[in-house]
Order: sequence, then structure tokens, then C-alpha cells
Amino acid sequence: MSGEKFGEFVRREREAKEIGLREMAKMIGVSPTYLSKVERDEFPPPAEDKVKAIAKFIDRDTDELMARADRVSSDLSDIIKRHPVELAALLRTTKGLTADEVTKLARQAQRAKEK
Repeated sequence: MSGEKFGEFVRREREAKEIGLREMAKMIGVSPTYLSKVERDEFPPPAEDKVKAIAKFIDRDTDELMARADRVSSDLSDIIKRHPVELAALLRTTKGLTADEVTKLARQAQRAKEK
């Protein structure tokens, strides 16, 4: 993930999809002025539901866009709260792994869960 700011990224992706600012604002339920300020990084990223709506309309992964907003999805927070010690240890263990290695680990966990 690049160091591109949330608003800058959203604007670039929205324009690449040829979605107008007013159209996007209407689709996610905010004012065009507000969205414009978010895209110029004058305002912080919107609430989780709006970030997820934006991700849907620009066809990007929700978790990726949440990370760009410097947030974690509430469903992930709930999972972590149920097993804080174990999941903290797991996440710290993955530090330094490549994206492919983490994906492989996730697949192994999914297979273990299905057994």
C-alpha cells in the first residue's frame, strides 16, 4: 500500500472510474462539499459505513480503504476483543512476513477452521 493519503487515493480512484463528485456524494449519503474536503484531505476520513460505501463504489477492498483511513473494521475489533492475547501474539508473529506469506497463513487457518 502506497503512502498516498486517504482523500487523494479516493479522488484518484473515483476519477479513474469516471464517477462525478456529486454522484459519489449522493451515493454515499454526504454533501459534495464534505466529500470534496475529504478528498483534499482537509477533513479526516468519514465514518466506517461511509468508508465502506466508498470502497464499494470505487471497487476497492474495504479493509484496504479502512487501513488508508487509519482505521480497523468494527468486525475485526470485535474478533480481537474476544481473544486479545492470542490474536495480539498472532499478529506480532506475522510482522516481517510478506503479503504472500500472510495470505498462505490465512489459508492454513481457514483450512484448520473447516476441520
